[in-house]
Amino acid sequence: MAGLVPPGIPAVPADVSHTAHTKHDEKTDYMNLPCPIPYEELHREALMSLKPETFEGLRFDFTKGLNQKFSLSHSVIMGPTEIPSQSAETIKIPTAHYEFGANFIDPNLMLIGRVMTDGRLNARVKCDLTDNLTVKANAQLTNEPHMSHGMFNFDYKGKDFRSQFQMGNGALFGANYIQSVTPHFSLGGEVFWAGQHRKSGIGYAARYETDKMVATGQVANTGIVALSYVQKVSDKVSLASDFMYNYLSKDVTASVGYDYILRQCRLRGKIDSNGCTTSYLEERLNMGLNFILSAEIDHRKKDYKFGFGLTVG
Repeated sequence: MAGLVPPGIPAVPADVSHTAHTKHDEKTDYMNLPCPIPYEELHREALMSLKPETFEGLRFDFTKGLNQKFSLSHSVIMGPTEIPSQSAETIKIPTAHYEFGANFIDPNLMLIGRVMTDGRLNARVKCDLTDNLTVKANAQLTNEPHMSHGMFNFDYKGKDFRSQFQMGNGALFGANYIQSVTPHFSLGGEVFWAGQHRKSGIGYAARYETDKMVATGQVANTGIVALSYVQKVSDKVSLASDFMYNYLSKDVTASVGYDYILRQCRLRGKIDSNGCTTSYLEERLNMGLNFILSAEIDHRKKDYKFGFGLTVG
């Protein structure tokens, strides 16, 4: 067989030929790119680690399912409320609230309502008109003048892109669009107009993700520059960091955090460049019974927040 190869031309090894053929098969098909995540969720993985829903005081949440689609919820919140102050120290007053909620969740329709003893009413609606078009509405009504607001969102999900149109009270209009450029990289932009305040803005964003990491960047003419990075160490451990810079006010904040999922609990926390430390623990005591611990310490402002809660249902 060696005599069949012309002199001066080396024979190509079989493994090299197979490798070249495999690389050819793995060529990116730009006509079948994946659909990106919504523009408003660009920093989703970083926010899970760096922005846990911390609270101060006592919380008790009870949810009772009446059937597969309808449920009622009861919440008791006892803890201090911060009030504006001219001094550097934080001023708090003790408060207590009860919240009643009703939830209707269907594959194509979601209705959520909350009413509190202080007079606030919150409502959320999400309706899938088609497989690609979704309408969402959010509203909050309060007793305080000029504090009630409402917002409508129209989301369209394409094959490799997403778009959204927003409109709210105060002549607020906005739109955003995000497009997959490669299987791992997507680019997007947004515009908004606030007619009541006579302000407009435009922003751009980029996101790169693999099975092990997620990197995002966002910039807007309002002065905001936001960068975030999440490294997935394993299926249960993630490390995150972010960088926030406002080139108009010259404010800079950076933070690092973690998200650790154990068999019976989930632990999240962060520390930022201002010296503020946050930790949030969710412990599953039994099926449908969770215990929550929350802590936030800010030595610079002398602000210390500790809370514990219980979730049933």
